[in-house]
Amino acid sequence: MKVMILGSGLVGSAIALDLAQDSGFDVTIVDINSEVLDFMSNQHNISGLRADLSDKHILKDLVAQADIVVGAVPGYMGYETLKSVIEAGKNIVDISFFPEDPFRLDQLAKQRCVVAIMDCGVAPGSSNVLFGYVDSLLDKTTGFNCYVGGLPKIRHKPFEYKAVFSPIDVIEEYIRPARFIENGQLVTKPALTEPELIDFPGIGTLEAFNTDGLRTLMKTIPVPNMKEKTLRYPGHIEIMRLFRDTGFFDKTPIEVNEHQIRPVDLTAKILFPKWHLEPGDEDFTVLRVDIDGIKAGKQLRYTYMMFDQFDKQTNTTSMARTTGYTCSVMVRLVAEGKYKRVGISPPEYIGQDLACYEELMAGLAQRNIFFEEKIEEIPQSV
Repeated sequence: MKVMILGSGLVGSAIALDLAQDSGFDVTIVDINSEVLDFMSNQHNISGLRADLSDKHILKDLVAQADIVVGAVPGYMGYETLKSVIEAGKNIVDISFFPEDPFRLDQLAKQRCVVAIMDCGVAPGSSNVLFGYVDSLLDKTTGFNCYVGGLPKIRHKPFEYKAVFSPIDVIEEYIRPARFIENGQLVTKPALTEPELIDFPGIGTLEAFNTDGLRTLMKTIPVPNMKEKTLRYPGHIEIMRLFRDTGFFDKTPIEVNEHQIRPVDLTAKILFPKWHLEPGDEDFTVLRVDIDGIKAGKQLRYTYMMFDQFDKQTNTTSMARTTGYTCSVMVRLVAEGKYKRVGISPPEYIGQDLACYEELMAGLAQRNIFFEEKIEEIPQSV
């Protein structure tokens, strides 16, 4: 089966390498960066193809050659890429973090008989899968809280951060308004708000702040209280607030020496080299999901903890592992016809399918990614 991976970043490359281990897959990775493609094709059993994926006509011609597609482009390209693949009638598992409403493509996917799984990473991704699974177990779900972060193991001032996925998508986390559900109502607040300090065993204290990570959950599973927060080392919030509030993340062009420049583009040029993961830099990913609900008259809380670290044997970052392997396992389930729901499928739909949920968790466990489960009864609120 021919698998085409669109995007050869840290995560796209990890997906390609994982799928290439399966003799049943003929893997091609496409990107405009020929250096990465040359490395992948020379060192591994993967075909590299250089192309401008922002060109819709080129993209449609490319995916016509594939049996199944993986979308791993930056978020600003994600929606149009997903749309083009669906229009070509190809099944797709997508990890791009685009701001548009994916359900605008649901009817198109159904018309073309396409299985289109989006947000298939760690959070959104595995967190949604866990939510969908627990929601299917409970009589009533009352709350969902997700805390997630990918961080460098070694802290370096001033940022104490390295971009473990597309850096431009990291900036989006700091500027995109955060939407969450509170007492059944949609609430919107600026990103980086409502900071709180949380202690994690073996890690220490991290700070959490509002980000726009609920995404499809606001539509698919009606729960009165839902929130997602991103985790960083303490102090990171204030630095990013300074950049944002001073205008360094603005997208409206300003004139500088008779040239029109978007401040965010200049900021990206300066920040990204400092955020770049150097060879040997190790990272870790931490995820905590709390899901509250009622079962047989009891108020229960399901807590899932995941802690993953850089893989020294394969030189694969933890964020690439936890994001990419969720995607690669789902590619196998779609390719084998085990998940075949036509239309747009956010990850919570996978969680509601018990057989697919169990296979996904087993596949991640085989790759040494584990979710520790704890169930406790909590006092019911009056």
